[in-house]
Amino acid sequence: MTARTPLPSAQTLQASRVLVVGDVMLDRYWFGAVDRISPEAPVPVVRITREEDRLGGAANVAVNSQALGAQVTVLTVVGDDEPATRLEQLLAERQIRAVLRRDPGLKTIVKLRVIGRAQQLLRVDFENTPAHEVLEQMLASFDEELARHDVVVFSDYGKGGLAHIPQMIQRARAAGRPVLVDPKGSDYTRYAGATVLTPNRSELAQVTGPWRDEAHLSELAQRLRTSLGLDALLLTRSEEGMTLFDAQGAHHVAAEAREVFDVTGAGDTVIATLAVLVGAGQTLAQAVPWANHAASVVVSKFGTASVNAQELAA
Repeated sequence: MTARTPLPSAQTLQASRVLVVGDVMLDRYWFGAVDRISPEAPVPVVRITREEDRLGGAANVAVNSQALGAQVTVLTVVGDDEPATRLEQLLAERQIRAVLRRDPGLKTIVKLRVIGRAQQLLRVDFENTPAHEVLEQMLASFDEELARHDVVVFSDYGKGGLAHIPQMIQRARAAGRPVLVDPKGSDYTRYAGATVLTPNRSELAQVTGPWRDEAHLSELAQRLRTSLGLDALLLTRSEEGMTLFDAQGAHHVAAEAREVFDVTGAGDTVIATLAVLVGAGQTLAQAVPWANHAASVVVSKFGTASVNAQELAA
């Protein structure tokens, strides 16, 4: 793939309107000191000295989109609990518009990470599945939001919040909106008709099976793209960069050499950057090298993080 085209102006990026739909999470970090081993079991005792909450999952896609200057709305299902209130507060602080459908029987997804001596010692997840009635309400909200946005991102973490994604994709494409999907699981037929899917290597292999070489990968990717009626398939390949498969063939972007500190949320950064740039008028082929660059910046940061327009331009 050729060199990066110029980044759109700040004014153009600010005009990009991104709707993010999917499974939001509250990433909780408990930082502490480890001075001894527990007498009860052979595990470290962490004395917590600091707590931090960050937006995760689809909410991190929204954060990354907003950090680049876009106008962002996040549409999701949450519980009627303290983590949902905290999510709402954090989204408001980032000037991200939130359309939250509350389900009293749902636990808002929380991923609690215990950090000692700059290393993750433990992760505890709190989650269950949303009720069908609330998901129906979310579908109605989606129709209302569609007209106000230029591009739609579906951030699927397989937590049950996107049960109606086939109908949503169909409605978005009928309205002429590009649809970007970060997929999950082995059934990609539910994403049929999307503009682009952004699986990583292991996610794609789950669906196509393993590949022998680049030619075989291209064959498998193009076959999947054609069968699902996608405009493109973007394979994110970690240290190998990323490859865009479209009707013109395969376009590879090499990874940018940089110290990797934490890959958490890098996929969110990629799809958010694509969405903002496509919403700002760039083609997928123009946006992919910038998404690759954004990923190289974000992996040098700790935990779920984002990249702003200044960092991207630099």
